[in-house]
Amino acid sequence: MLRDDINAALKEAMKAHDAPRVSTLRLVNAALKNADIEARGQGKPALVDADVVAVLQKMVKQRQESVDLYEKGGRAELAAQERAEIEVIASYLPKQLSPEETEAAVKAVIAEIGAAGMKDMGKVIAVLRERHGGQLDMGKASGIVKGLLK
Repeated sequence: MLRDDINAALKEAMKAHDAPRVSTLRLVNAALKNADIEARGQGKPALVDADVVAVLQKMVKQRQESVDLYEKGGRAELAAQERAEIEVIASYLPKQLSPEETEAAVKAVIAEIGAAGMKDMGKVIAVLRERHGGQLDMGKASGIVKGLLK
């Protein structure tokens, strides 16, 4: 499981005295634990790998937003720290599809389900999320879908 990989990496980082990596991996573990508690409160089972990937993607997105804000505010050192955290977290995410691969996947799904207009956008996005959930930036994919379904 992905969670086991993260815990093993945390132990290795602690042995290597890699403070920034330890800090980031502890943040990841805390976010996963919070997500577990939230799921348990809703009567759902513990997180599976797909859920862990979703939590990690959310963490990366939050940090990217922080980088933008820090750069606008002239805080380069904080932006660099956030980028370092993004690097650590992203290393546990599946390889992202390139823009060309994303467009090819969108075109394939559109052709497969016979999407004809914007009314079919939800169906296309649902199939994309099911097939390529962790590998696809859904924000970019939805932009491509909109462009192709006009």
